[in-house]
Amino acid sequence: MEKKRFGLAAAVVFLALVQVSVSVPFIVLHGIAAACSEGKEANFTQLLSNFSGSPGFAFGNGELDSWFMPLAKQAEIACEKVKQMKELRQGYNIVGRSQGNLVARGLIEFCDGGPPVYNYVSLAGPHAGISSVPMCGSGLWCEIADELIKSDIYSDFIQDHLAPSGYLKIPTEMKKYLESSKYLPKLNNEIPGQRNSTYKERFASLHNLVLIMFEDDKVIVPKDSSWFGFYPDGDFGPLLTVRETKLFKEDWIGLKPLVDTGKVEFVSIDGAHLRMSNVDIVKYVVPYLQNQSSSEQKIQPQNQGAFAYLKEKISHHSYVIVKKP
Repeated sequence: MEKKRFGLAAAVVFLALVQVSVSVPFIVLHGIAAACSEGKEANFTQLLSNFSGSPGFAFGNGELDSWFMPLAKQAEIACEKVKQMKELRQGYNIVGRSQGNLVARGLIEFCDGGPPVYNYVSLAGPHAGISSVPMCGSGLWCEIADELIKSDIYSDFIQDHLAPSGYLKIPTEMKKYLESSKYLPKLNNEIPGQRNSTYKERFASLHNLVLIMFEDDKVIVPKDSSWFGFYPDGDFGPLLTVRETKLFKEDWIGLKPLVDTGKVEFVSIDGAHLRMSNVDIVKYVVPYLQNQSSSEQKIQPQNQGAFAYLKEKISHHSYVIVKKP
């Protein structure tokens, strides 16, 4: 209990010292089966703006496109949008939700001529891939998606018409994955002889990277993918931590120097997929949407609500675990 009080009290102090007036804008990239105009996504972006005092913008192509538009195309559209927005010209921060994190990383790694990305907060991102695709649900378009999932996931047709196929990584089919998957192998610089140093440099240039994993996540399988952990090639176990993967040890994307210089925070939350309390959001997301120019800054008026909320909840809110992989 004392640890919990101390951790949340520290969050209050940190929040109080942040100067909101110099905060850069941020964007939120929604996950699969979601849309920017949807209440949940719009409310989440507004919540982050209210707590941080920073202007926020919801990004995404809508519910249908999140299933059926290839991730490369989604990232291309997002790239053009950030380059056109005058609000983002001096740089911005990113918050990604689930599949939206792969579009976020596409912005960071692939977007030629785009404004710089400073801080990147990943909520339940399938960064190392997923070993199975969740069924869509009910309704006509979900029936179509589910039928596509049951087909040859590495065929050109499926890769071009089902977004999750771009990061489906079956450990026992690595040869087919590396040859035919059209998105994640490129994003993670996994293909020998085709590793792009520019992608690595851009990812390594982040000021801060926050990787949030949800302990009861049943959507991202394995959940450790949110920390870049995954199964070994050729088998479904035992799981490899990020430090045990070739991606990290051979430094394919610049993650290793980020970790080595203390710019990565690995956070594990005791909850289901994307189930995050407001207190946890204020503690682990909000600080990275603000610029801290001086440790002597007073709490800004825009932050009074978040400050009061945290202060009220310190003594009785559930805990968050922060641990090294």
